[in-house]
Amino acid sequence: MEQKQQLIISISREYGSGGHEIAEKIADRLGIKLYDRSMLDEIANELNVKVELLEQFDGKPRNFMLTRRIGEHTNSMAEIVADIQFDYLRKKAEEGESFVVVGRCAESILHDFDCLISLFVIGDKSAKLSRIMEKYDLGESEALLKIARHDNRRKTYHNRHSDYKWGDSRSYDLCVNSSRLGIDGTADLLEHYIRERIKSRAPKAD
Repeated sequence: MEQKQQLIISISREYGSGGHEIAEKIADRLGIKLYDRSMLDEIANELNVKVELLEQFDGKPRNFMLTRRIGEHTNSMAEIVADIQFDYLRKKAEEGESFVVVGRCAESILHDFDCLISLFVIGDKSAKLSRIMEKYDLGESEALLKIARHDNRRKTYHNRHSDYKWGDSRSYDLCVNSSRLGIDGTADLLEHYIRERIKSRAPKAD
């Protein structure tokens, strides 16, 4: 797809909903870059540090007992790594790049960009459970704990850094249940929505 105008798509998701896979499909279909956890490789290269250092604190909540913040400065590595990623995404957006970003509070930190389309993917409990059990070869109880742990961490991280509550439908342009149409069907639906949004932004002929 030839991009004549900037397009930024943020995709947040419940764990096990297939939101990341959907994001990959949309980025591929639209021919634009995907920013997810792998963006830490580029950031580490720019900062000349080991990516393992950044990964260690990526998406982690700050330690309240050990954290100190004075103005914009903090000694929390979790918050420093989060801020580095936010700045990285803002820079890419300001440079006019089109991309899909998974998580990273993008619907909040990039909300000033008119080209932003924010999406949230949820799923039925049974579908998410089956997906995680199969993907990681886990029993039901283990999978349930894994889902709860990841969603809680995402919620805590998001609500710490965002002006919007994680999963609140009012914070996104569109929320969709991937269990209804499946991964490919949901990707089809979201691609159609995105293309219609692109058309609505196109300059009108005189």
